[in-house]
Amino acid sequence: MDACAGDRVSEQALLFECAGDRLVGVLHPGSADATRGVVIVVGGPQYRVGSHRQFVALARALAAGGVPVLRFDYRGMGDSEGMHPGFEHLGPDIAAAIATLCARAPGVREIVLWGLCDAASAALMCASADARVKGLVLANPWVRTQASEAQTYLRHYYAGRVISGEFWRKALSGGVRPLETLHSLFAHLSAAFTKDRRAGRGHTPFPARMLEGLAGFSGRVLLILSGNDLTAAEFRDHAEGSPRWRALLAGERVTRRELPDATHTFSSEAWRAQVADWTSEWLASW
Repeated sequence: MDACAGDRVSEQALLFECAGDRLVGVLHPGSADATRGVVIVVGGPQYRVGSHRQFVALARALAAGGVPVLRFDYRGMGDSEGMHPGFEHLGPDIAAAIATLCARAPGVREIVLWGLCDAASAALMCASADARVKGLVLANPWVRTQASEAQTYLRHYYAGRVISGEFWRKALSGGVRPLETLHSLFAHLSAAFTKDRRAGRGHTPFPARMLEGLAGFSGRVLLILSGNDLTAAEFRDHAEGSPRWRALLAGERVTRRELPDATHTFSSEAWRAQVADWTSEWLASW
């Protein structure tokens, strides 16, 4: 049996509890004397395998370097029980996963949360609640609201179309329906300047809670952004438009990496390998 196969045999399927529901996870043990572990928080309509099996590959790569990793399905997703609470309310699920990793790898004293998309947002909102969380890996964090989505489309989609020769050639040849295009444009213009109706009624928008989470978190952060992704573009626009976001992301504790051509879910093997390498290097740097 080769070393890689041996590492896979050591992976452990397990069950643990969150608010009375059983959650399913897979533990990648890493080194017996490891003091730092990683909890992979799954984003979007995904489960513990991840897009293109990304989380399987990532967990195996980190464990091969000695880092214990737990990837799991939170409530209502994958093989876990319960109702999905929504990414804004994953605190109990993440807390249960951290407790499980620490119990299964008793030497672990520090936890890193690794999240893609709205899992990165969830990690930011709850990281400061547990003193054991010392690091965050945030891949293409989700800050989308109705207004921000519309603003991003206006900036990154419609602006490009207006100056595109191909668009005008299609318009002149009948390949584009002008009325439909104008209707879509005006719909995005309207949404771009519409405030969240819940604001001002005791509701703090989740991007603001992400910012407060980052401000209240004293650990290290690895920010990974794709170049071919509207979610990443929205995050850039949102952060660059806020002096406080800019200041926090420019701090010494934040490491930023960009993959110019990568899609939202790092859909090529090369991109996934690069993300895993960056994560390993960052973990070893502090």
